[in-house]
Amino acid sequence: MPPPRTRGTALRQRLAELRGPGVPAKALDARALAALAANPGCKRRALLDGAGVNKAALAGALGSPSAFGQSQFALTRGNAFEAKVKADGGAELLRLVHERLDPGAEPPASASVPDLTASGPEGRTARTALALREATGPARGTWTLLDHPMLALEVAGSPAFLEPDAVVVHPDGTWTVVEIKSFPMLDGSADPAKVGAAARQAAVYVLALEEVAARLDPAPKVRHRVLLVCPKDFSNLPTASAVDVRKQRAVTSRQLARLTRIQDIADALPEGVCFSPELPAEQLTAAVAAVPATYAPECLAACELAFHCRDRARAAGAVTSLGRSVRADLGGLSRVDDVLAAARGEAGDPGDPAVAALRRAARLRAEALGAMCP
Repeated sequence: MPPPRTRGTALRQRLAELRGPGVPAKALDARALAALAANPGCKRRALLDGAGVNKAALAGALGSPSAFGQSQFALTRGNAFEAKVKADGGAELLRLVHERLDPGAEPPASASVPDLTASGPEGRTARTALALREATGPARGTWTLLDHPMLALEVAGSPAFLEPDAVVVHPDGTWTVVEIKSFPMLDGSADPAKVGAAARQAAVYVLALEEVAARLDPAPKVRHRVLLVCPKDFSNLPTASAVDVRKQRAVTSRQLARLTRIQDIADALPEGVCFSPELPAEQLTAAVAAVPATYAPECLAACELAFHCRDRARAAGAVTSLGRSVRADLGGLSRVDDVLAAARGEAGDPGDPAVAALRRAARLRAEALGAMCP
């Protein structure tokens, strides 16, 4: 007799059905989680990411292929730089951690680098938790480097497995997240947009580490200043900067908590919905349309389905395609046609501040055009 299906088992089976027969789940990484937290109202992304759907393949099957992602050259260069930073047991990496974050500690002449090998993400997560507990135990006083540990974080009722570049345990038992990026630091500073993206990604790792720490007694401190390691100027030599991620951590935690549970989104779908890229485009289009989306122009830099969602938002005349700030200013006017009708005085409540502002703007525009064309 088969074992009874628990809620967790039923959800995993349901998500596998949404991916399609034999389609493996795509891991939900910290970059995707940071992007998801930036748009918590998008049920479409929450479900597809939670189900492990390959959104790049789905976008291609829909006829709106994704136009962003790292090139093979960038990936190769990044991997080579990371290997250089971690060479010799992570000596250079630990030197940077000591110099930028913990200069008062004993210099890291040597460090423990535990083996984190295990079967599957659950096994690697358990092995990482064990290594952190051992490194923070009564025999503390040495440096420990965890190379590509595996952490777990519950997102909308479904576990996400995350793999930071490194986690360092200091001699005092505190934990630090290390992010290694291939973009350069020129004269001690890097591109603010790229640093911001790295900070949001590191904040996700900090949240996951805090969950591990909370299970220990006493709970060790997870540092909110992470180490960002990049190439120095135009060389391949590593340099580093301490980045305070308290703000990003608070925002990400709040936004992830707002996400609708994946189980609830899946339960609201029609029977037979599937997102397998092997299905006909018409069927896939209907399946994607069955999940509500919250499109904004910012999605173009963070989601593989952004072009598809933008086309649908424009076709529906949704003002969200104009940006979140414009949408907020327009109040209850959610369609472009309604906005234009309100501006022309054909519709809308004159007492509505948004309608009044639109009509005033329309009058000013007409006056300006009349002055230019006598």
